Amino acid sequence: MGNTRLTRLLLQQISRKTWHAVAKSTRTGALHGRLYSSNSMKGVLKPEFPEESSSAVCIYKVPDIMRLVQRKAYDPNVISIGPYHHGVARLQDMEKLKLNFFHRLFDPIGENGVKLDFVKNALGKLEKEARICYSEEKEIRLGKDEFVEMMLVDGCFVVELLREVWQHKSGRQIPFIQRWMLPNFRRDLIMLENQLPFFVLSELLQITSKSTTPPLPCLQKLALHFFNPLLQRDLDTTTPLKSIAAEGMEPRHFLDLFRSTILPVTLVRRKQPNMIRSTTELKEAGVKIQRAKHSQLLDVTYEEGVLKIPPLYIDDYKGTLFRNMMAFEKCHCHCYPDVTTYMFFFDGLINSAKDVGLLHYNEVLHHSLGSYKEVAKHVSTMCKEIDRVVDESYLYMVANDTNSYFASIYAKIRAGLVRHYFSSWLVGFSTVGAIFVLYLTLVQTASGIAGALDALQKVNFGSYLKDSMLLPFSGKPCSRSDSTAGGDESL
Repeated sequence: MGNTRLTRLLLQQISRKTWHAVAKSTRTGALHGRLYSSNSMKGVLKPEFPEESSSAVCIYKVPDIMRLVQRKAYDPNVISIGPYHHGVARLQDMEKLKLNFFHRLFDPIGENGVKLDFVKNALGKLEKEARICYSEEKEIRLGKDEFVEMMLVDGCFVVELLREVWQHKSGRQIPFIQRWMLPNFRRDLIMLENQLPFFVLSELLQITSKSTTPPLPCLQKLALHFFNPLLQRDLDTTTPLKSIAAEGMEPRHFLDLFRSTILPVTLVRRKQPNMIRSTTELKEAGVKIQRAKHSQLLDVTYEEGVLKIPPLYIDDYKGTLFRNMMAFEKCHCHCYPDVTTYMFFFDGLINSAKDVGLLHYNEVLHHSLGSYKEVAKHVSTMCKEIDRVVDESYLYMVANDTNSYFASIYAKIRAGLVRHYFSSWLVGFSTVGAIFVLYLTLVQTASGIAGALDALQKVNFGSYLKDSMLLPFSGKPCSRSDSTAGGDESL
């Protein structure tokens, strides 16, 4: 019995020590497991910050949130230029046209006299510099030789196309080009994703134009001559080139070049908290909207109740142009959002089809979209999914001065009268008629009062009042004529 009890106590002590040892080892193992797991998770969750984009980057993929609004405005419809859309199946029909231009340029019996190997080597030296111009450089699945070949074929096509359009100013047919192609080429070649760096095209033009007679102008002038029909503006490129030269910077690509030619003259940009009022509201308040005499598209001015706006032409091609300019401003941190500010300015002016009609009547807005309602929808859609930049508006003074005038007492009273009593010609005619009837009523009432006062002055007012007071006690009413007659008889 005693041995059994002693044995039980020894077993309990041994089991207790064993349990503590096991528990300790378990806690230690769990701790090591947590540490190991933590270290592993640190490795998995270690933040990998993307490298800051180089200042040389200037050709971007359009953000998906903007692309979803209008995909066809950013994807080339006919021809691909550059690596982003290189090899897309639906654009392969124009590869044959590119090769036709390429072989025509390097025809050994032609007037050019440029060796293909020489041009290819020159572009090979620019390959690295050109590649880093693309924001999605790591996604470009082209080796060095393929990238150089792409630049050679696409670049020679673009340069030769600009050269042919310049030399055929009279409207003669360009070889291999049908009439429907040029408008579509302009639209595709201005897209942000469909660009080659400007210095690549400039190098190609310089190399392939050494023996051209007469000598060609610079690439900037050739490009503006080609793209100017997008805005229906004068083909004179002197003023835009002066503004570009004043900035002292070479354009990054065709879209950047064209954008720089429409920027405003003013360089002051400040905060603009509120958008401008609609055209209908401004008209009701007394603000006059006129067509500006100058042709600088973004140069809008306001002075003494007059808002002067250069004429704007709206169609599908303009939508593509402005959308890509705004996408470039959103992606490129080295340029001001002036085109974005301008489009939000028009978005504020246009809230309905009536606003479009007023702008069209004042020769400020022209369109080819069929109806005023479609134009209003088109303008509002261009600003969809795009944030308005409040702190860097070049139109801050125009918007603030216009809104201040709109908030004045005179403008509010005038707007209220116009809105309620002269909103249309029918309402205005009714208002004028009612005022005229009221005027005639007042004249008639005034004449009656004047006649009554004149009659009272001709009679004895006291006796007339006495007779009126005694009228209930008399036998019969005494009329004015009887009283007059009795008076005559007594006389």
